[in-house]
Amino acid sequence: MLNLGRKEQGLILIIVAIILFSAGYQFANRDKKEIELVGPSSAEATHEETGTIVVHVDGAVEKPGVYKLPSGSRVNDAIEQAVALPDADLSALNLAEPLKDGRKLTVFRKTEQQAPGQVAAAQTTPLPPPGNAAVFGSQAAPPAKSNGLVNINTADAAELDTLPGIGPALAERILQHRQANGPFQTIEDIKNVSGIGDKKYADMQHRITVH
Repeated sequence: MLNLGRKEQGLILIIVAIILFSAGYQFANRDKKEIELVGPSSAEATHEETGTIVVHVDGAVEKPGVYKLPSGSRVNDAIEQAVALPDADLSALNLAEPLKDGRKLTVFRKTEQQAPGQVAAAQTTPLPPPGNAAVFGSQAAPPAKSNGLVNINTADAAELDTLPGIGPALAERILQHRQANGPFQTIEDIKNVSGIGDKKYADMQHRITVH
């Protein structure tokens, strides 16, 4: 073993310290570069490459909840994942409509779309006797309030005005929105009309249809 003086030992310690410092500096810079490669832009690119969307399915289904589906999926794909119940009214949905990320799909039961007995009552109402048409007409309720659901794609302002929370002004907005954007695809799309929020929609959803 070499016998070194204090001067030589001190010099060796300085050299070793410089080598360790350089190695540590290079290692730290390498970690920094690796972290920069996994920044926000890379995360966004990864999300775009996966091509997934997330939707919420609720209502008359066996497995309500949040589902992750491939981009380009249709309403029917989400309903198949959630498994519609036997009494689900799928006619109220456009099953071919492309899904958007964050969309909520509410599947109604057939009994929720139309109150029981309304159609039967409309079909069994006796005709007025001859000469009493005016008297019968004065006793009958307005058609929009007694003959079932209001079709928001074909109803005029007077029919829309019979819905809960809809006055003449909102009825006119619905007509203008329908004229500018085309027919509603689902009953929930009526919330796209200015002035109709979740509360008004909840009050009228059992009274309206798009078919």
